[in-house]
Amino acid sequence: MSPSVSGFLILGSLLAMLAIGMPIAFALGLVAVGALILTDGLGQIETLGETFFTGINSFGLVAIPMFILMGAAVASSPAGKDLYEALDRWLNRVPGGLVLSNLGACSIFAALSGSSPATCAAIGKMGIPEMRQRGYPAEIAAGSIAAGGTLGILIPPSVTMIVYGIATETSIGRLFLAGLMPGLMLTIYFMIWTIIACKRKGLGLSELTERFSMRQRFEALPRVLPFLLVIAGVLFVLYGGVATPSEAAGVGALFCILLVAVIYGVFGKSWRVRQMTPIFRDTLKESVMIMMIIASAELFSFALSWLFITQSVAGWIADLEVNRWVLMGVVNVFLLIAGFFLPPVAVILMTAPILLPIITQAGFDPYWFAVILTINMEIGLITPPVGLNLYVINGIAPDISLGQILRGSFPYVLCMILGIITLSIFPQIALFLPDLVMGPEL
Repeated sequence: MSPSVSGFLILGSLLAMLAIGMPIAFALGLVAVGALILTDGLGQIETLGETFFTGINSFGLVAIPMFILMGAAVASSPAGKDLYEALDRWLNRVPGGLVLSNLGACSIFAALSGSSPATCAAIGKMGIPEMRQRGYPAEIAAGSIAAGGTLGILIPPSVTMIVYGIATETSIGRLFLAGLMPGLMLTIYFMIWTIIACKRKGLGLSELTERFSMRQRFEALPRVLPFLLVIAGVLFVLYGGVATPSEAAGVGALFCILLVAVIYGVFGKSWRVRQMTPIFRDTLKESVMIMMIIASAELFSFALSWLFITQSVAGWIADLEVNRWVLMGVVNVFLLIAGFFLPPVAVILMTAPILLPIITQAGFDPYWFAVILTINMEIGLITPPVGLNLYVINGIAPDISLGQILRGSFPYVLCMILGIITLSIFPQIALFLPDLVMGPEL
């Protein structure tokens, strides 16, 4: 059987299993095992276990559950509410200031949690009811939170960047730095569009009459600043070469748990020790899910390589006699389509090792490409049929239909596409910080 026929059969089988609701890790693993046994017989059985565990036999993967624990600790506390209220007091004099406050809270909470669904859930629970109470349409209230939540996989520390770094053997520290400025750029694009949309529709004007004194504004900061200092500290020790990503994640998780216990337990009386149980339970569930996907993706990649499918696809793309930007356009369309059906971690694990040699051979920087890939995955988080953030928002506000959420989030998809175009014209937006802090890569 030719590699192309094998590839189509494997892809069709994978899509069929995903369509019936099979978990991604099981679908990847079952298709890989079935393909290897059907082509080479039971002789492949002895290599399956070794290949499976090779996928997660990396010390760098320890950073993933640590960063998830860090986000779970913050998400269990009223930190999201305090962050949202603090920004609202500073931005209430701007048209659409409440929406801007939510977007700002999403960008900061994204850095704390590294998770898009967690960001949507934490900020959306307070932000969506408040925006609707003040007269904002359901589309804007839901769409802005859905889009703001996607920043969780771009602004460091990012779990998807860790997965990309391990899958492509690139520096996780440089990847974090590469995602920082583009993440802030997207936040600014989101805010600019929000101001334009709110001005056109006359929204948020009642907020302009509400005034907060400087004392009231600063009163909201003490509970937020410690968490921002934790982020700054984690990034400092990571980029300064003081600690590895796994060590920095472990210390960051410990400090976040202690801050939550002190700020909201000792002083706030709104947090109890028994809340540690759901924190560790949620961390364990999400970490195991990601690790299973990573291990199954390793098995899937091995099957594709063993059947010479990966090499055939790479050769076909490399043989395309087109301009390198046309090649990049094809890759972007491919990533967008993949992001419509699969979560970011699965797409990165399956595609990055194949695409990276082609991209670098065409003269593109691997860290710049990581940012482009991540923004494509962000778009997938707010587009059907999978669109994880859409369902998170729908779960928070079930009276807002998926259609309304989609209409509200679509302008932000255009902002992300504009972000990709901007980065294509000015790649130094992503590469400036890594080169400045860590020096040009040899």
